[in-house]
Amino acid sequence: MAAAAGAKRKKKKLRVNPKRFIPVLALLIILVGVAGYYLSRALEKKTYTLAYAAEIQACAEEFGVDPYLVASVIFVESSGRPEVVSPKGAVGLMQIMPDTGEWIAGKLDLADYTEASLIVPADNIRLGCWYLRYLLDRYENRENALAAYNAGPGNVDKWLKDENYAKDGRLTNIPFEETAHYIERVDWAYGVYTELYHDEFDE
Repeated sequence: MAAAAGAKRKKKKLRVNPKRFIPVLALLIILVGVAGYYLSRALEKKTYTLAYAAEIQACAEEFGVDPYLVASVIFVESSGRPEVVSPKGAVGLMQIMPDTGEWIAGKLDLADYTEASLIVPADNIRLGCWYLRYLLDRYENRENALAAYNAGPGNVDKWLKDENYAKDGRLTNIPFEETAHYIERVDWAYGVYTELYHDEFDE
C-alpha cells in the first residue's frame, strides 16, 4: 500500500501545467513575426532597388520633382538598368527616346549632349527629371503627366479634349491599356518606395 501511494505521488509530480508554456509560445510567435517582417523588407528592397539615390536626389532637387516619383518611374521603366533599350528605342534608366533627349538637351543648353549620354545614369536621370517637371507643369496633375510620359503629350492632349476620356482637365478613361497599367504600376511603386526608403531623401 505504501509503495502504491508513493507511485501515485510521483505521478502527480510529473504533471505539467500547459499554461506555463503560453508566454514561451507567445514569445516565439512574436520572434517569428519580427523575423518574417525583416525578411519581407529585405526581399522587397532586393526587388525595389535604389542604386542611384544620390543622382535622383540631386536632379529631383534641381527641378523640384518628388524623388520618390523619380525612383518609381525608374523602377517601372527600366528596373534600374542604365543600359536597357526598349523595342521602340527608348534608352536608359528613365527610358528616354533619343529625339526627346535631344529636345530636352536643347532646353537645358547641353552643348556636349550626344545620344550616348542617355546610358549615363546621372545624365539620363537629369533629362528625365526635367521632362517630368515639364509634364507636371503642363498638365498640373501627376496622372496626366505620367500618361504623357508613357503615351506622349500629343495623345494626352487629344484625350483631354474628348469627354469620353476626360472631365474637368483630368483623364477618366485612358484608351491605351498599356498607359493605364503604367500609371497603376508607378503609383504602386511609389507607395513601396516611400515606405521602404522613407528616410532616404531630403524633401
